[in-house]
Amino acid sequence: MATKALSFALSFNDLTNCFSSSPPSAAAAAKVSVFTVRCSSGNGERPWKNSDARLVLEDGSIWRAKSFGASGTQVGEVVFNTSLTGYQEILTDPSYAGQFVLMTNPHIGNTGVNFDDEESMQCFLAGLVIRSLSISTSNWRCAKALGEYLAERNIMGIYDVDTRAITRRLRQDGSLIGVLSTDNSKTDEQLLQMSKSWDIVGVDLISGVSCKSPHEWVDKTKQQWEFSSGKVARENFHVVAYDFGIKHNILRRLASYGCKITVVPSTWPASETLKMKPDGVLFSNGPGDPSAVPYAVETVKNIIGKVPVFGICMGHQLLGQALGGKTFKMKFGHHGGNHPVRNLQTGHVEISAQNHNYAVDPATLPEGVKVTHINLNDGSCAGLSFPAQQLMSLQYHPEASPGPHDSDYAFKEFIELMKQGKNRTKESLPELSALHSS
Repeated sequence: MATKALSFALSFNDLTNCFSSSPPSAAAAAKVSVFTVRCSSGNGERPWKNSDARLVLEDGSIWRAKSFGASGTQVGEVVFNTSLTGYQEILTDPSYAGQFVLMTNPHIGNTGVNFDDEESMQCFLAGLVIRSLSISTSNWRCAKALGEYLAERNIMGIYDVDTRAITRRLRQDGSLIGVLSTDNSKTDEQLLQMSKSWDIVGVDLISGVSCKSPHEWVDKTKQQWEFSSGKVARENFHVVAYDFGIKHNILRRLASYGCKITVVPSTWPASETLKMKPDGVLFSNGPGDPSAVPYAVETVKNIIGKVPVFGICMGHQLLGQALGGKTFKMKFGHHGGNHPVRNLQTGHVEISAQNHNYAVDPATLPEGVKVTHINLNDGSCAGLSFPAQQLMSLQYHPEASPGPHDSDYAFKEFIELMKQGKNRTKESLPELSALHSS
């Protein structure tokens, strides 16, 4: 391999003449030093990585970038996330299944990754799009670099791409299907056709992220991360949590509030849940289109009114449909840890973490259902309650980790709802005994 080199010599006089307009003294000139500088370019390659990846969007735009993580070709829906921190929680959030997540914060990877911050057992997103990949990590909990972590989990990533321009395009045109590829054998036209032939609407993504069998959850929020300031009643309530793509921190928060938790798959029959005699049922977050999972809507219908229920994100949307309402696909959705929400019951404004592309249309809901929260960015429905059916739901993440803790009170409200449900059951027992005796 050829090596290019450049050699030259400098004397003391040369250097003196460079930095002084006056000639050197005779004594100084007598002391002449000569040294040689040799510069080599090694193998002739550039010291930085060349663009080796493409993101081709369905609108025909092609974005050249540099790859990290896994290689190959992947199709997905491109969405942008406005969080400043928490990329590891985003990577392991099952609600991102089928999507490329573009981070609007330009510098990603500086804290590396660790195994305490994961929200599930694996990464479900289709790929990660960022502006600048940190060349080093600096965090006392760091276990490995972001690129190494993604490569091990077969997740593609690209950097050195204009994320601001792509975000503006998504805000203007809405979420777009894209193809991410490091395969030079595929033409731009082939990748464009792939993006145009795939759609995320109407696809059941829940079944691919849900657990396969029931199991118990016992882990609580670790003491060093516990952020609840007041004393929490530790009454033992049994909660059945439907796993539509549930995040670990939702389960940790429930456990920290004293709940015994049984996690069940998305296809678990309502009749089997009711046989467990739970004090409450949680319908979790999850990916994709709620209209694509009619079996889940039917399950929710068969549980509503029989036991207190709490829906989060996908669970909120399924509750909306089960009550007779309709859901719709948003232009570019809500993804980030800085969304303002107003609690209409208290007037308080919460900063919330959100991740959804669908919303409930409150105009289609039946009488008696109350809108409890609204998103202040666009006025969309962010929370529901139906007191007659012992029902509450939120379109955002009250467990937010990392992120704002403004909405953690929702778990307290669910505890109170279950407490009321228990009291109703106790009050009805004497009436039932009297009826049987007569």
